[in-house]
Amino acid sequence: MEDLWYKNAVIYCLAVETFVDSDGDGFGDFEGLLGQLDYLSWLGVDCLWLEPFFPSPWNDHGYDVADYRTVDPRLGTLEQFERLNREAEARGIRVLVDLVLNHTSDEHPWFKSACADRSSEHRDYYMWTDDPASEPPQPNAFPTRQASPWTYDEQAGQYYLHRFYSHEPDLNVAHPELADELRDIARFWLERGIAGFRVDAAHFLVQKLEQSGDPDPHRLLRDLHRLATDRRADAVLLAEADVDLGQVPDFFAGGQECTLLLNFVLDCNIFLALARQEAEPLRRVLHSLPEPPEACQWANFVRNQDELNLARLSDEERDHVFDAFARSPKERAFGRGIRRRVPAMLRGDRRRIELIYSLLFSLPGTPVLGYGDEIGMGDDLDLPERMSVRTPMQWSADPGAGFSSAANDGLTPYLISTGDYGHERVNLDDQRRDPQSLVNWVRATIQARRRLPEIGLGRLVLFETDSPSVFAHACEWQGRGIAAFHNLASEPRTFRARGFDRELRDDSLPCDSDYGELDPSNVELAPYGYRWLRFGDS
Repeated sequence: MEDLWYKNAVIYCLAVETFVDSDGDGFGDFEGLLGQLDYLSWLGVDCLWLEPFFPSPWNDHGYDVADYRTVDPRLGTLEQFERLNREAEARGIRVLVDLVLNHTSDEHPWFKSACADRSSEHRDYYMWTDDPASEPPQPNAFPTRQASPWTYDEQAGQYYLHRFYSHEPDLNVAHPELADELRDIARFWLERGIAGFRVDAAHFLVQKLEQSGDPDPHRLLRDLHRLATDRRADAVLLAEADVDLGQVPDFFAGGQECTLLLNFVLDCNIFLALARQEAEPLRRVLHSLPEPPEACQWANFVRNQDELNLARLSDEERDHVFDAFARSPKERAFGRGIRRRVPAMLRGDRRRIELIYSLLFSLPGTPVLGYGDEIGMGDDLDLPERMSVRTPMQWSADPGAGFSSAANDGLTPYLISTGDYGHERVNLDDQRRDPQSLVNWVRATIQARRRLPEIGLGRLVLFETDSPSVFAHACEWQGRGIAAFHNLASEPRTFRARGFDRELRDDSLPCDSDYGELDPSNVELAPYGYRWLRFGDS
């Protein structure tokens, strides 16, 4: 069971540069993160997903990598990273490194060499053309930002492919020497004791190998899985693979490829269900999800470090979500998503915030939290695109929010200092002292989930009620489990549960009020109310 630790884990995603600044230069660092490991342990985190911390010009939050084998000096040293990994493991917290293999920065030595000389050994590390019109269509990650995924380089004398920003040229992962280099990079970090990788844009890696005519387009991901599990049996690959559900089994590959897949269909349908105040979108999507192999798992989230991507909804559904949670064009990104954090989308409504995270923690799958979610951090819409949700962690009401002593000198311009979500109103110090705060609710909910291995290990059972606003599900494992009820409506609902005949009992699990004894034929939930109940042997 230890090798399946991730089934009942809580993953916490953070960017080192926005978490804690220990030396006052306005940039978060590993020394600052080391000082907060006890807090993360107190919260109940089992796994840290570290966003890229490699040397970078920081034009895309570090995803524009300029060197894969060290730490950006503004964040610290390789030795400090290794110390972080050791001290996290000592607290039962595993560390995942964000592995960005789809592209590099245009300041990476490989790209500079490729542009300078057509005969360079690095030329074919990238993808070139003389005529973009003659090339097959390529997916464009930012369709409203750039007209074409091809950009002409004067020095190189050709166009290069970039599915993301023009300063992030795509790597040609079909090139054998480059593929070997990428595997060596993975080995480098595995040798430092990490528990695995979050693989950025994994679906693009597969697409490139398919387009190259490779008969085995998943081989790179499978190789990464093998490298990781050969190093330590409990290692995992957490993959960003936003693909059609029919392709999902190929990425799980019977447990030989991606251990966890980020669930890009669940999050948008949670918000659609809340916008409509109807359970049907949730029931529909959960019915449609392929069942992961025993060694695999969905990684569920309600908001990540990008925009809330609604592209998998229909136009009508997307408009409904926009109308409910992002009416202003300023709140939207790339024509498909919302660039707000959850509390701002829900206008600070604590009932709906709890409801959303109760769903996250009670559904089968591994829950993923972003830093600051636990205290209800907001966003800054004056920042461009995805940067609106990438503001520094708010530790205290002190100047600099406890993030950095440099804030008053203007070295942390992205800090939210004013308004409803400014650090004087929303911060960890104040919330830890308040038993009714959001962070203490999140901590209690994590503790409750930890007492319920059937959520991560069990099978999902969807059952009906006579109220379309109430979503009801159960997780059952070895004859026991939980049943959870969530009222998506702004009005109280009294309903009858159908198709689930197990005797339910209240064992102090998450609940928005004290309901007393349960009568399954006449269940009541408050507006946006929720309730978890046990069944079977305790």
